[in-house]
Amino acid sequence: MENPSLLSLAVALLAFLSSSSTKLTPRVSFPTGIPGRHLTRFSGHDVSNTTTLLLSDSGDMLYVGSRNAVLALDVSHKDAIILRSKLDWSPSEKDIEQCSMKGKKMADCPNFIRVLQFFNTTHIYACGTFAFSPRCTYINSETLTMSLKADEGRGRCPYDPYQRNTAIIVEHVFGLWEEAGEPGENPRRHGENMQTPHRKATGRKRWGSSCYGELYTGTVADYRGNRPVISRHLGEGRRLDLKLDDTLGWLEDPTFISSSFIPDEEKIYLFFSEVGREYDFIDKFIVSRVSQICVSDVGGQRTLQRRWTTFAKAQLLCQADSELPYNVIQDIDTLPPAEGAPADDTLFYGLFTSQWSVNSGRSAVCSFRLTDIKSVFSGNYKVLNRDTLQWSTRVQEKVANPGECGLHNASDNALRFVKENFLADESVRPVGRRLTMLSSEHDYSHLTVQRVQAANSRDYTVLFLLTESGYLHKAVLLQSGAHIIEEVQVFEQPQPVKSLKLSIPKGMIYVGTSEGVVRVPTANCSFYWTCPQCVLARDPFCGWDPVSRACVGASNSRTSLCQDIDRGNVKEACKTVSITHRDRFGPNKLPAGELVSVSLNEVVRLQCPAASQLSQQLWERPNSRLPSDLYLHLEDGSLSFVASPATLGHYLCLSTENGYQQTMAIFHVKQKSTPLTQIPNIYTWPEAHRIATTKSVARTGPELHTSVGTWPKTIETRQGETEETLSSSQVTTRLRSRNVTLLREESWQREPDFRDGEPLLLAQGPCYLKELVVVSVLLVLCLSLLITMLLYGSRQRCHSQTAPQPVTPTRECDRRTPVEQEALKGNSFLSKHSGHASGLVCNGVLSGSNGHLPNTPI
Repeated sequence: MENPSLLSLAVALLAFLSSSSTKLTPRVSFPTGIPGRHLTRFSGHDVSNTTTLLLSDSGDMLYVGSRNAVLALDVSHKDAIILRSKLDWSPSEKDIEQCSMKGKKMADCPNFIRVLQFFNTTHIYACGTFAFSPRCTYINSETLTMSLKADEGRGRCPYDPYQRNTAIIVEHVFGLWEEAGEPGENPRRHGENMQTPHRKATGRKRWGSSCYGELYTGTVADYRGNRPVISRHLGEGRRLDLKLDDTLGWLEDPTFISSSFIPDEEKIYLFFSEVGREYDFIDKFIVSRVSQICVSDVGGQRTLQRRWTTFAKAQLLCQADSELPYNVIQDIDTLPPAEGAPADDTLFYGLFTSQWSVNSGRSAVCSFRLTDIKSVFSGNYKVLNRDTLQWSTRVQEKVANPGECGLHNASDNALRFVKENFLADESVRPVGRRLTMLSSEHDYSHLTVQRVQAANSRDYTVLFLLTESGYLHKAVLLQSGAHIIEEVQVFEQPQPVKSLKLSIPKGMIYVGTSEGVVRVPTANCSFYWTCPQCVLARDPFCGWDPVSRACVGASNSRTSLCQDIDRGNVKEACKTVSITHRDRFGPNKLPAGELVSVSLNEVVRLQCPAASQLSQQLWERPNSRLPSDLYLHLEDGSLSFVASPATLGHYLCLSTENGYQQTMAIFHVKQKSTPLTQIPNIYTWPEAHRIATTKSVARTGPELHTSVGTWPKTIETRQGETEETLSSSQVTTRLRSRNVTLLREESWQREPDFRDGEPLLLAQGPCYLKELVVVSVLLVLCLSLLITMLLYGSRQRCHSQTAPQPVTPTRECDRRTPVEQEALKGNSFLSKHSGHASGLVCNGVLSGSNGHLPNTPI
């Protein structure tokens, strides 16, 4: 296979940009602190950086490697994690001072436990960074005390606490001549106090068989982190410790992820990422690798002495057709074959990201089959040109098969061949040559996998993935793709996650964070209280038991359960289950119609809870449509409109998921000023008990779901008057200090018979009280202004009439005698000089203030 060119890479990039990924949304979300998902936390003021987790075979004890300490936690209790014992393992002040003098930060100089493995049934082997000077020791698992003084841990544990590493202890069975014990012998040699087989006390040699643990690690062997190494330790003279020959650069700046031992193959597979030197790119191209070594390897006799003779590596290609590969491996977990299946069916589920910015924020899961890995390692290998350090593929005669066990007795020529040809030509492609799961919304960091047998006796693969934002996702792999059953918020603030451990016998997941340990149950069946909700979850752990009428664990039930993992078909799975009101609406929850009092021209917003994050919310009105010019459907599922005579009435919120429809809320919108406000609408329901209903249904609690049904025909509009009576027994509830009688079960199966505008709405017509008051006030103001203006005009006219005016003789004045006319002239003259008039002239007659003629005696 030729090296890909830049042109082909550009074509692949364009093809990837044109491709689309399916959006994966968790069906149910459980934020921190809600009662729907039970979590158990362990933390302490002196507990931090729980880097490594080790679970006992029984699942009752969890050993934690943290900063400066090893903890033994009792996890056998349901509601608590108890600290059984603690071993303090801190560097001295002198060690920390030397670490600081080397230029390291004081926060990086404590002892971070990075290796924690069972050595045998009584002891644990532990290694820590120990102020950038790795140390290892044996710890008694019962008393949590050190059995021996800590020794050097170079090549077994990293120096830097931020460098990733992998370690695994594998029991090795061997035969040897043993002698009687000598005083002062190392207990690691013959297993004294460590439960290795006993020796005879006679001092005679005998041929026997024994087993002991050997440590296989992938880490760095120097202070600067420039010497990566895959090595074997704890042989203690019985077998040689081995490591890689680094003269030819067998590893190129690797980041070790995980390791797995396959007993049937007697091989250890290590997974890591490194720089791909076989690609001639301008920038460093990261590739994901799988490598193998045989546990029976003891090195060559002359060539490759104390070096691996069975080391080989190949590329893991997590890539879909015509798309850019996800080339950086983040985590990987091994899924053993099903019972009765061959070892070749072992699957490795890897979590990958990409170094390309176009894939930023995306995570992909790929699965690789052991038989495909073996096929690649048994094929051709690339050839390294020592002069140019370039890899090429050419047809050549195979002197030996690289990666084959038992080469320690091979010739020097064969060992030189496997020394120079250790990179497989072909890449290991995923199962089905496609991605198992692709998420463009979540950035995953850790994963673990489990095979679960459902009620139909079929096996399903369940992935537990941890996001960088602190959510644990549980996803089931189906033929149609991955389905995320739920997400659980493990911690509120994003923080470094150090490890993820699954306990299959106990059904628990343990998450190690920088603050402590969190325990999450793998199943949450009791959350689903109805058959439809239990089936829609599509959780292989859970099924609906028609006898106990509860969602129970599939592995714990002996009865036939209602379950449909592949399709989630409620109609088929729950066809034998009668759906009562309690099944529809949950425990002690009934769908009362909520009364919403509004004023005309007021903006109304009706909130509707969602049955799940995969459901779609619909709004309906009885015998009426919801035109877009009057109603606005918001993104959160709520309905908004302006209150008017046309929009008053009843509203029904429906939730639809996978073809199953259920009623989530009923609202009755009415006008505040209606005289019949205190007379509620009445629905009927068959069960006679009183409960308190809430205004809205919480998204995440047991109140999350309600029922399926149709509108009832019987609605009581006035006290004592009904259109149709279904039953004399009615159930009433209190809602905002108003009596509301609920729907009968059989009435849900009838067609709606509501008509907006009828007395059912409790509104006899539009009310213009506010408008009338405003018009009346304006009218009063106008009348007051008009009267004021009239009074002002009348006063002005009166002033103009009382002012002195020249007297014009009329015809009657012409009849007066000359003597009278002279008297009038004289009186007028006196009035002008006195400043006021003593009399008035009316119709040519002068009168005094007393109403008589002037100068006339009374």
